[in-house]
Amino acid sequence: MGQKLAFGTGHFVLNLLPGALGFFMFFLLTAFGMDPFLAGLLGGLPRIFDAITDPIMGFISDNTKSKYGRRRPYIFVGAILSGVLFILLWQLNPENSQMYNFWFFLIMSMVFLIGNTMFATPLVGLGYEMTPDYNERTRLMAFSQSMGQIAWMIVPWFWVIIADPTIFETQAEGVNKMATYIGVVCIIFGIIPAIFCRGIDAANMENRKKISFRTLLSNLKDLFQGIVEVSRNKPFLRLCGATFLVFNGFQIVAAFSVFIIVFYMFDGSYEGAGTWPAWFSMISAILTAFLVIPIVSWISGKFGKRNAFIISTGLSIVGYVLKWWGFDNDLNARFNETGFAQFLNNLVYHTFEFLNPFLDAVGMSWFSIDVDYGIPWLIFMPIPLIAFGLGGLFTLMLSMTADVCDLDELKNGMPRKEGTFGAVYWWMVKLGQAVALVLGGLVLKLVGFDQNSTQQTAETLTNLRIADIVIPAVTAALAIWVMWKYDLTEEKTNEIKETLIARRGELKR
Repeated sequence: MGQKLAFGTGHFVLNLLPGALGFFMFFLLTAFGMDPFLAGLLGGLPRIFDAITDPIMGFISDNTKSKYGRRRPYIFVGAILSGVLFILLWQLNPENSQMYNFWFFLIMSMVFLIGNTMFATPLVGLGYEMTPDYNERTRLMAFSQSMGQIAWMIVPWFWVIIADPTIFETQAEGVNKMATYIGVVCIIFGIIPAIFCRGIDAANMENRKKISFRTLLSNLKDLFQGIVEVSRNKPFLRLCGATFLVFNGFQIVAAFSVFIIVFYMFDGSYEGAGTWPAWFSMISAILTAFLVIPIVSWISGKFGKRNAFIISTGLSIVGYVLKWWGFDNDLNARFNETGFAQFLNNLVYHTFEFLNPFLDAVGMSWFSIDVDYGIPWLIFMPIPLIAFGLGGLFTLMLSMTADVCDLDELKNGMPRKEGTFGAVYWWMVKLGQAVALVLGGLVLKLVGFDQNSTQQTAETLTNLRIADIVIPAVTAALAIWVMWKYDLTEEKTNEIKETLIARRGELKR
């Protein structure tokens, strides 16, 4: 449990930093007056750079020789660099010229990503080697993903807090100070896995490459060879393909729920929508962490990882379809007339009537719910099922990637390439995110969404709601098809492990 907790704190940071970065990007426009096109470049260009550094860091950590292990020194230093550089990244001044802030942010983003890659890539690789047990790998990843979801319970409130004039005089001040708090938290929690987690004892691991400036050219050759070997691993390609489809199908429409709540359910009134978008995201994260991931872990142990993925992804498709009724105004109005809804409304009203004085006293008035506009209870109906999509995805895929690392050692020998596998996997995720951001904007344009208007046409909102359901449901169905013939079962994985033990002896953990 101590190992799981320590690894989980790393995943909390692993989710908190990109989550905060994504929500803070909104304030480049509103707090610092950045042109939308330039802000888009600041979101996309660093991702390309990040995709290049990941495989390099994976190769370095795979081949590092240190008395502290292959991964832990980088995690320790990377956590400190990530926190410090995140703070510096957001010390922008709205009085500076737009181009000064653009170049400052672009350069600092790339420097920050070097530190973050130094932390994230070895951390992921460490998780793959912490246990050789087929089912314990799933439990480890399930626990870490649940702790990672805690970050997503927090980050939706950043934009509420920063934009609240009773907390910060200006949004720029809010960004500057919140970045400092986040950076310090990331340093404290980020170094914990470096101190307490243990991976393979690699002291006698063979065939590791020497890492130095003199061996730079040969290292690059070995790096590309390792990437080629990873890319030839058919089970791993299925994991990458399924992840690309599920995650990026979700990412394309990730912001659509907010638009639908504001423009369809509350007629373009941000005041009416209030904090419901934040509550929607927060409740999704809570259910994912404490309900969905434990269930997925249990299903995996009972029926196998592949079947658990198919079941959880199928449930998410049902959840996406239910959004049509969950976001329907008439159905929400009819539900609110029922005795059960009135009971829930009174419960919320009296709860916050009791809590509000305390929330006001600690400066958390932004956390309140305004029931005057009505509570759209049915929007929460699809959440538990939708949560099976991403909740099951990364829990199972990270566990299955650890199994794939055993298969790679069987075929290609030492050194083990957990870092390279993790880097290539997350490179694919990040590349998909960049594509999803572009496609999401394209879909909004195709459905006729007008960002300069507080009112959208009925046709636009109908098409937006259809896209919000169809896109992730179709990509999830395709992911099930991709994984249908995944054949690295528990029996096969255990046979591979026994063969490896016979070949080189059990590596201590």
